[in-house]
Amino acid sequence: MENKESGRIDWPVFGISGGILVLFVFLALFDISLVEMIVSNSFAWSAKYFGAFWQVLMLATFFVGIGLAFSRYGKIKMGNLDKPELSLYKWLSIIMATLLAGGGVFWAAAEPMYHFLTVPPSQSGIEAGTQAAIDPALAQSFMHWGFLAWAILGTISAVVMMYGHYHKGMPMKPRTLLYPIFGERLRHSWIGTVIDAFSVIAVAAGTIGPIGFLGLQASYGLQEIFGIPNQFSTQFSIILAVVVIATISAVTGLYKGIQFLSSFNVQLAIILMVFIVIFGPGGFIFDHFISGFGYYVDQFVTMSTFRADTGWLSFWTVFFWGWFIGYGPMMAILVSRISRGRTIRDIIIAVSIFAPVISTFWFTVLGGSGIHFELTNPGSISEALNAAGNPAAMFAITEQFPLATIISPLFLLLTILFVVTTTDSMSYTIAMAVTGEGNPKSWLRVFWAILLGAVAVILLITGDSGITQLQNFIVVTAVPVSLLLLPMVWLAPRVARQLAKEQGINK
Repeated sequence: MENKESGRIDWPVFGISGGILVLFVFLALFDISLVEMIVSNSFAWSAKYFGAFWQVLMLATFFVGIGLAFSRYGKIKMGNLDKPELSLYKWLSIIMATLLAGGGVFWAAAEPMYHFLTVPPSQSGIEAGTQAAIDPALAQSFMHWGFLAWAILGTISAVVMMYGHYHKGMPMKPRTLLYPIFGERLRHSWIGTVIDAFSVIAVAAGTIGPIGFLGLQASYGLQEIFGIPNQFSTQFSIILAVVVIATISAVTGLYKGIQFLSSFNVQLAIILMVFIVIFGPGGFIFDHFISGFGYYVDQFVTMSTFRADTGWLSFWTVFFWGWFIGYGPMMAILVSRISRGRTIRDIIIAVSIFAPVISTFWFTVLGGSGIHFELTNPGSISEALNAAGNPAAMFAITEQFPLATIISPLFLLLTILFVVTTTDSMSYTIAMAVTGEGNPKSWLRVFWAILLGAVAVILLITGDSGITQLQNFIVVTAVPVSLLLLPMVWLAPRVARQLAKEQGINK
């Protein structure tokens, strides 16, 4: 059931979301200290008043989703199709590459090392930098990139979105998430405009950040590997390449460019993981993936509800939760677009269970290897990490492997292509959100890909501070988005009951 108004650009949403992003950039260019003050205060307020709420929201979303998946409602087929449009591999590749890309390479090397060198407050009593600190360090990273992070990214919200769009003819826009409450009134309501605009802003900020950090990380890597100067011109060239490739991919469409890049990313990541396991500390990786994951599951509720150190939480957990929540509505759109013909069980298991397990293994391969090398040769990873921050961690680790002259450039390529995949997927999805249709016009996809890259470049002109403030701004934009995602906790079961009746699923 298609929306008869699909294809029309929602100019109010376009203007509000684009206008706020442009305003942010102009302020950063002309008075970065003012931006720092505004964003820092807003960030502190958001973390103080919404941090605990986000922790509860993430837990509730995960458990409701798992409950739906393993109930009779799990058999419900979504999207008015009996057969999936994409093969299982291609479907999972798009899901994994889009979301893991945003920080999967950037943070996978660095975060476990940070927690190993400075034990998180929830794991007090453990001595940093010792054997005893390995599993807690990995488990803390798993908590940030595991079950809860993925569950908020289009599980129960995708169920509601698919119901509203494919079954009730509402546009493919974030506002459709509230269709079960407001019905057709949302189609032309100012409330719908506000919902769509803030959802676009949140995901745009969440995508621009990784593009900017890619410029910093890849430029650092090019200097380390090839001796190319780590300067603004190098960072600009990298982001320009990302935008060009992402634009071509987005224009060719979901089932060509985006699908091809996602599949290639996953294949390259698998090849690199296999190489590291065989020629790197394979035994250490498997041992501590199993024991670290066991620690994560055992301490799951304790770590998820930890509130004793709000300063640490703001820097780590609340930041990540704000980032992922900001992606929530747009990922619901993307998952809905590629999941027609899948059951509720398929969608939730893929996003809430399969993807987190793969992500945590990826973090163990990179971050766990870093911990192993640091234990074997103290300072081999930590010195680079402390001196040059996150961008240095991955290359400090890859330099320890055999054939480092080949492996380091391949990891650099993987990092670039992962961020390209996020950029093209989100450009496509934002274009869907401002038109309400599944195949938005090419020029609109191109516009958003260019805008995301342009904002990242402009913020790099202000130095690392501009990108850092954008990262904090992500958390601020997640506040209204989290209020949109809260009703999914009870709307998804309501929608499932309705669809079960329509499909004759009674037991």
